[in-house]
Amino acid sequence: MAHLPSPTKEELARLEPLAQLGLPDIFVVSTRQQADEAFQSLASSAVLGFDTESKPTFFRDQVSEGPHVVQFSTLHKAWVFQLHDAGCRDTVSALLELETAAKVGFGLAGDHQQIRRTLGVSPRNVLDLNAVFRSRGYAKELGVRGAVAVVFNRRFIKSRKATTSNWANRQLTDSQIVYSANDAWAAIQVFHALGLPPPQA
Repeated sequence: MAHLPSPTKEELARLEPLAQLGLPDIFVVSTRQQADEAFQSLASSAVLGFDTESKPTFFRDQVSEGPHVVQFSTLHKAWVFQLHDAGCRDTVSALLELETAAKVGFGLAGDHQQIRRTLGVSPRNVLDLNAVFRSRGYAKELGVRGAVAVVFNRRFIKSRKATTSNWANRQLTDSQIVYSANDAWAAIQVFHALGLPPPQA
């Protein structure tokens, strides 16, 4: 199979930005009651965008205590779960183990490892979209930015400041909320645009 080239930084920079979810369509979940309500909204979906965020590590051999935040998204709304609360952890674990809802995202191997260590569950019915693009001839991992460029011919904006921010904070900033929600939202948008059938557990 011929290898397809990934978009370069220069090519990405020339693209128009992708319109993203704003705060009115994002729910921050930090209590058991909020988590129960979120579960009702999410559990009936056949496919969910999925990602995690962890407080960055700064030393070699330092083990991350994350994830501190887990995000799920439908095509039009996203939920950002903070894992300080036991109710939130229980709900995230239930969603991750739910076989009827496929979880789609990018570069999920590290997320799986952290989830098993932190929550003690193994995510089920998960599709790493990097593998889909690899099967279509892209040798290099596209990631969310590359995939959005390939599928939508748009630039996916990610704030470097938000990437390396402290995700363990109990009060997330607006930029953290928007950043984390859109990582999960972009994944389900790409999945939907590719016309893939919902993965089966």
